[in-house]
Amino acid sequence: MIGVVDYGAGNLLSVTNALDALDLSWTHVRRPRELDDCGRILLPGVGHFAAAAGQLKASGMSAALQAVARKGKPVLGVCLGAQLMLEASDEAPDAVGLGLIPGRVVRLKTKTIPHMGWNRVKPAASARLFDAAATPPYFYFAHSFVCAPVEKSHVAAETTCDAETFCVAVQRDNIFGVQFHPEKSAGAGLDVLRRFATC
Repeated sequence: MIGVVDYGAGNLLSVTNALDALDLSWTHVRRPRELDDCGRILLPGVGHFAAAAGQLKASGMSAALQAVARKGKPVLGVCLGAQLMLEASDEAPDAVGLGLIPGRVVRLKTKTIPHMGWNRVKPAASARLFDAAATPPYFYFAHSFVCAPVEKSHVAAETTCDAETFCVAVQRDNIFGVQFHPEKSAGAGLDVLRRFATC
């Protein structure tokens, strides 16, 4: 069972429609204690880092997510949810992320901001949510900030825009994050969600 965290900052309908298309079992998670009933956790997110981080903290979900992550439960952050996996963000310097992956979120250095639309992604050889041997796939993006992990080994995939190459997926043990929207990325996106469900 995949627990989709409902904290008021996610595009839940698109995400759950994608899970339904894959015939994957899921449930909304609205209270911290409900995380214990799920084998995997998906944290969607759109909007501002500070608002999302504040909502997670106020609801007790931050501490609960950190606890289940420490126990080894797979957690996937999508878009803003991926950024929340890190410690902090330049979008809101006083806000605190979940700190599940060392690093911070930084503003894109591309000429075009936001980075929006389809772009090719190059996975790292160790990336568990991608087929690194396949032709690099295209995914759908809509963002102005990106994850910048401290450790290069935590970069699971990169893309290039305006001659700037940047991280678009992170991975650390049981913790995953993708900056793109898999639920809006056709077959390639569904494959990422399928792999998460079996990792």
